[in-house]
Amino acid sequence: QVQLVESGGGLVQAGGSLSLSCAASGSIFSGNVMGWYRQAPGKQRELVATITSGGSTNYQDSVKGRFTVSRDNAKNTVYLQMNSLKPEDTAVYYCNIRIRFSNYWGQGTQVTVSS
Repeated sequence: QVQLVESGGGLVQAGGSLSLSCAASGSIFSGNVMGWYRQAPGKQRELVATITSGGSTNYQDSVKGRFTVSRDNAKNTVYLQMNSLKPEDTAVYYCNIRIRFSNYWGQGTQVTVSS
């Protein structure tokens, strides 16, 4: 079993910055992919950014150049630095880890960007 504990998030004005972190514990095997997804009210959950254990990253087009995903493999922790935030970034952000054929999710943390 795997547990994910998120921290960070909150309320920020447009143009501001926030950072999220997520620590995984339990049966963490190498070769996993960690990342962040978000879900705005009335919308489906969508990918924000992912990073492999080797450091390869993937971003949703709307966050490229503004968000940076990183990880510390020794700590099984993934981070999301969010800069130049926009009101449309408002959502609940979920940490995810994909290990072999299994997906695990954090509890979610609210990010609210005011205009």
